[in-house]
Amino acid sequence: MNLPEPLWPRRLSDKVVLNVATLGPLGRRLPAPGTWGSLAGLAYAWLIYRDDTLLAAAAEILVGLYLAVGFCGEAARRMGRTDPGEINLDEFAVMPLCYLLWHGQNGWPDWAVLLAGFALFRFFDIVKPLGIRRLQRLPGGWGIVLDDVAAALAACATLHLAAAGWAWVR
Repeated sequence: MNLPEPLWPRRLSDKVVLNVATLGPLGRRLPAPGTWGSLAGLAYAWLIYRDDTLLAAAAEILVGLYLAVGFCGEAARRMGRTDPGEINLDEFAVMPLCYLLWHGQNGWPDWAVLLAGFALFRFFDIVKPLGIRRLQRLPGGWGIVLDDVAAALAACATLHLAAAGWAWVR
């Protein structure tokens, strides 16, 4: 699959591209940068998207994913590596996908949903089952971001299945 890389990030300085793609010190100075990027993304998802309509959230998420593809791909190119661990904007940008269509379902407390979504996303992002690993083979930023999109959607589906199972058992 030949997906064109966004060209607009090439006009930006190294400092801007690398700081955005690594979320500054979260990717460059802390251990487990993907986990820190996911935690930042969790806060982002909860603060920004919790009161959005589905259409507004979808539009904002798509813009965020496109920006992540551009910044992550360009940062990897400048670092001379395929998917550097320091780049964690991808984890940040996809976290809202873990909670799609989840607004107070089944009376679960927000903290439980947030924690479960985070844990499920980290599981799917690290283990990469269900063909998620193959998405990393896509070129540049597309491969960096789309495997995380798939992991976030798998986490979301698992959350919804757990909620349906919980409602059935109750």
